[in-house]
Amino acid sequence: MRIRVLLAATLGLLPALGLAQPQVQVVGLFPGAAVLTVDGQRKLVRVGQTGPGGVQVVSVDGQGAWLRVNGVERHYPLGREYSAGFAAPTATSVSIARGAGGHYWVAGSIDGHVTQFLVDTGATSVAMNEAHARRLGLDYRTQGRRITVNTASGTARAWSLRLDSVKVGAIEVLGVDAVVIEGGAPSETLLGMSFLNRVRWREEQGTLRLESRL
Repeated sequence: MRIRVLLAATLGLLPALGLAQPQVQVVGLFPGAAVLTVDGQRKLVRVGQTGPGGVQVVSVDGQGAWLRVNGVERHYPLGREYSAGFAAPTATSVSIARGAGGHYWVAGSIDGHVTQFLVDTGATSVAMNEAHARRLGLDYRTQGRRITVNTASGTARAWSLRLDSVKVGAIEVLGVDAVVIEGGAPSETLLGMSFLNRVRWREEQGTLRLESRL
């Protein structure tokens, strides 16, 4: 009898041991999505989807997000992200020298996939052609919304979607609007205003300087 009691007590502890609570913080809010930091891993997660550590976003509002963590739902208010040393974050910057033709080219990434950007302040959003989107692994036909856009060659069919992450140097912006244009234009991936409006930028003496917002 004593062995059975001890075994039952031991088994009763197993669920608790297996449900270690992850460190979860809501660090950004977007319509239908939240930016989560879970045990140091940051990701934009849409409502109904599951992010790092199995954390699911149930809903979002103006103050935070309802999350399901280890099967338990509760509201996590929007907080500010700090480093491990509890120091306030500092702005990061990138300087881009003017290239051939007076254009600014810079290496970066979209959703973790490396790409080369042409900075275009005349583009409303980040824009690319279908071949670029496929190379970046974007499921634009399923996740995007069909639209018509105006280009230098006239109107064209396109897909509007939201990218999880656009990164240039050490500057990362989450939840960036983008368009994938049917056909082969533009021939470059354009870094448009949906990214540039989320950072500080200025041009001086042939150099474009980007700076993150705190």
